[in-house]
Amino acid sequence: MSEHAAPRLTPVTLHGSAGELEALLQTHDPGEPQVTAVVLHPHPLYGGTLHNKVTHRVASTFHGLGAAVLRFNSRGVGKSAGAYDHGVGELDDARTAWAYVRERWPNARRWLAGFSFGSWIAARLGAELHDAERLLLVAPPIHRNDFSLLRRATIDKRVIQGTADDVCKPQLLHAEWPYWAEPKRLVEVEGAGHFFDRKLEQLATAVREQFEDVAATA
Repeated sequence: MSEHAAPRLTPVTLHGSAGELEALLQTHDPGEPQVTAVVLHPHPLYGGTLHNKVTHRVASTFHGLGAAVLRFNSRGVGKSAGAYDHGVGELDDARTAWAYVRERWPNARRWLAGFSFGSWIAARLGAELHDAERLLLVAPPIHRNDFSLLRRATIDKRVIQGTADDVCKPQLLHAEWPYWAEPKRLVEVEGAGHFFDRKLEQLATAVREQFEDVAATA
């Protein structure tokens, strides 16, 4: 990324199967990005939106590494059309976001990330993609959702987990983790709860450590 590149935050409308989806695109000017990222928000029935602080921090950290980053509200959230669909329609919304980024910058490398419920959607999308360089899951809800497809998925998986998370308990992740296919890497943020209260900078550091190697090749 050029040190003279100016950041830009642009509202974007995606055209999904349930209607229009509200989105924000963080880019750098001038020039085309060599890396893009899509970041998915937590559970919409519990206040999850593209403005969630963990989602925002992951996106801003990716942006700081030089990526053009897309966040969006899944169906029924904010100004997005439709209604909550138990992860089925939300996966289709994520496919729509991925297609938008791919079509806009077909030659860029691509990252995918999600927080909590968003990590479940990201895991399912990542398992079916052939053009994602790296997948980031923050606080995956092992207790609530099925992540067993990652036992076969060969996408490069990076996981960040708070050791004090009482929603997505780390011990449940530890029990499932050995079965996930390589390549993979788990980083734990000491003392962090589910929403990384007072630990957002440590979260950002963990994200940078997980992605700066591939960002450096941009």
